[in-house]
Amino acid sequence: MQLDFSIVLGYWQVLLKGLGLTLTITLGCALVGSLLGFGLSLVQLAPSRLLRAPVRLYVEFFRGTPLLIQLFWVFFCFPVVFGLSISPYVSVVISLTLFMAAITSETFRGALKSIAGEQHDACVALGLSPGVKVLYVIFPQALLRAIPPLLSNVISLFKESALISSVGVADLMFVGQNLSNSTARPVEFLSAVAVIYFCIAFPLTRLVGLVEARLLRRFAY
Repeated sequence: MQLDFSIVLGYWQVLLKGLGLTLTITLGCALVGSLLGFGLSLVQLAPSRLLRAPVRLYVEFFRGTPLLIQLFWVFFCFPVVFGLSISPYVSVVISLTLFMAAITSETFRGALKSIAGEQHDACVALGLSPGVKVLYVIFPQALLRAIPPLLSNVISLFKESALISSVGVADLMFVGQNLSNSTARPVEFLSAVAVIYFCIAFPLTRLVGLVEARLLRRFAY
């Protein structure tokens, strides 16, 4: 078999469209999941065990089970259990958001625990309400400390999003598989897909190290 990677150039628009969907789903789920994860981290630090226990169970479940199983469960079982008909796109958004919320909650929990107790005491001394304290004092500091692991979580979510092709969502991986099957050129197209994932993930990975080394170590502590 003779390899001919030039054939990929003829389908660059299709691959770009699949990449656009992958990035849209990744960024959307990362944003919503991170906000939800911050809320879950606050609950995990609550004094009430009744509040902490179900959240802890949720976090450990989604961190301890494969994302592929979570995708399949939401796609196949969610309509049966709840009697709702959902599209594949909605099912993957639900799955990835819940997964992102679970892993980012641990990131924020560690960041929140690193905030000095004097910050909380100062808020009490100033008479700040709990909502104002969380929004204007705790959240900015926790976010600054959590930036490197949050970026790492987004990169992981971007790479894991290739699994959504298994439920028929036309992301980059799905497009690459279809093109490789229709053209009988799996090496060329799957290699091209791998290169695209790498070209996006690798610079972001380097960015994480740069942010951690040059910004957080100087200003966060």
